Amino acid sequence: MNLESLSVLTEKAIAYRDEMLKFAGTIIGIFILAFVLIKVGDIIISRILKPRDQKFYFDERRVLTLRTLARSILRYVVYFMVGFTVLGQIAELTGTDLKGFLAGAGILGVALGFGAQSLVRDVITGFFILLENQYAVGEYITTGGFSGVVEEIELRVTKLRDWGGEYHIIPNGQITAVTNLSRGSMRALVEIGIAYEEDIDRALEVMKKAAADLAGELGDIIVEGPDVLGVVAFGPSEVVVRTVAQTKPMEQWRVERELRKRFKEAFDREGIEIPYPRQVIIAKGDDGKQSAGRSGNGVEVYGDR
Repeated sequence: MNLESLSVLTEKAIAYRDEMLKFAGTIIGIFILAFVLIKVGDIIISRILKPRDQKFYFDERRVLTLRTLARSILRYVVYFMVGFTVLGQIAELTGTDLKGFLAGAGILGVALGFGAQSLVRDVITGFFILLENQYAVGEYITTGGFSGVVEEIELRVTKLRDWGGEYHIIPNGQITAVTNLSRGSMRALVEIGIAYEEDIDRALEVMKKAAADLAGELGDIIVEGPDVLGVVAFGPSEVVVRTVAQTKPMEQWRVERELRKRFKEAFDREGIEIPYPRQVIIAKGDDGKQSAGRSGNGVEVYGDR
């Protein structure tokens, strides 16, 4: 590049200096305004869609779901407006006919639409998930290979947090079946084994008393039961007894843990044996005689006398 070409470029830069500064200032102002709109919109949405104590159709989880959706829509609208405004500024700076540019962009959009079918499917599926109220923010669901508490629902994705803390982001188009563990009464089921040598009727009475005590203490979360149904199976070394209860959503696991604990404590007090695996080892000495013994871990040992 010679000095004459450099001089021409310098003159053009000086001539367009005002336009470039105006363009840069406009772009910066647009992004600042978009940031402010999103922040103010979030505050307004949070105040309008605020969970209250009143019992109406839009319960707390429904309100939280609508709030996350409204925030998502707000961001999409702002991003769309910013994009078109920036395109308009670029067209004005370069002297391009915006109508022709938009027409070309429309044709390009149609072409890209064929490659963005999964995106369209995600949005449509998300719309029907919200319309049918399949699940809401704060509910525990299982879909595909993922389980967790719903933290956010957007038009394109659903975000779950599982018990281990992992954060799963699932495109709505991949959600084909949902198991909602937070709707209606849940069933707590506990099966416990009793040794064949024990008196079954006595063991059932002990279990019923323990279950009744638990029902009195956890009456706020237990809807029905616990009911000791009786013997449901014969195992290799035990008689299996089943107990069921109806609980409030998300409380079934707590009730199951408490039932197991109460049954174990009651059996220990009453001397009722819960069978455990035993292993017999036979060791023959030189004289052919055998001796028997039992170790603390349930292993019976036969050895030399």
